[in-house]
Amino acid sequence: MTADPLATYSALDWDQLWRNARSRKSWSNSSAADWDKKAVSFAARNQSSPFASLVLAHIPLAPTATVLDVGCGSGTLALPIARQVSAVTAIDFSAGMLTALRQMAAAADITNITTIQAGWEDDWASLGIQRHDIAIASRSLAVADLRSALQRLDDYAAELVIIVDRIAPTPFDPEAFAAVGRPFECGPDYIYVLNTLYSMGIHANVDIIGLDRETAFADLDEAMDSYRWMIRDMSPAEESALRLHLAQKSRPGDDGRIVVDRGFRPQWACIWWDKKR
Repeated sequence: MTADPLATYSALDWDQLWRNARSRKSWSNSSAADWDKKAVSFAARNQSSPFASLVLAHIPLAPTATVLDVGCGSGTLALPIARQVSAVTAIDFSAGMLTALRQMAAAADITNITTIQAGWEDDWASLGIQRHDIAIASRSLAVADLRSALQRLDDYAAELVIIVDRIAPTPFDPEAFAAVGRPFECGPDYIYVLNTLYSMGIHANVDIIGLDRETAFADLDEAMDSYRWMIRDMSPAEESALRLHLAQKSRPGDDGRIVVDRGFRPQWACIWWDKKR
């Protein structure tokens, strides 16, 4: 098929482009059961990550605000946000993640978080989820129907919507895929979200959040644990190849840990729009 030389932006079907990119990605979405299994390790890794503080710097919070955190995970954002607002409703399709969140909230004496097990496709109204001042979806837009998810976020926010989505290849490491001999296709990233919003008449703002190129681990075993989620069902030979790759990309840190050069600087897009304007 020959492309129309007179085609314009309006001819692009971003829903179809999103589906096309998802069908070609090299990674598979984790199920609720998958997230249940790794809830504890995920919570531990994210507690020490600078990601939350970098995102929070872009979210205006007030003591009277109510916040809906969609795809909250183990509370990477919900926990620190709860300290600054009136109430947080944290929803996730993984019971294990919500359990980890509640345990950490209890340990920190945080009492203003309500957890609800729900996914994007569920009937939120029947679960008692109401409109909040701010609706957030951080790293949780791995959905089949992007437009519906974005519309739902907009519908459930009275004042502000904030989305944090990846800028390819974040959070994946293409060099790791190459090291084990697998092809890498990143799948859709933030630019699909931004353009879908535009096609919906929502003119969003974008702030770029950058992490360090290097990341530290206690040892090579911990680095392997952190990388395994990227490449599913590795063979023993692939495991060995990945371990060798990480060993070659690492150096001793000043604190006794090892520092791995990811080969790129992970970046996230903070996409937001103010509904009051």
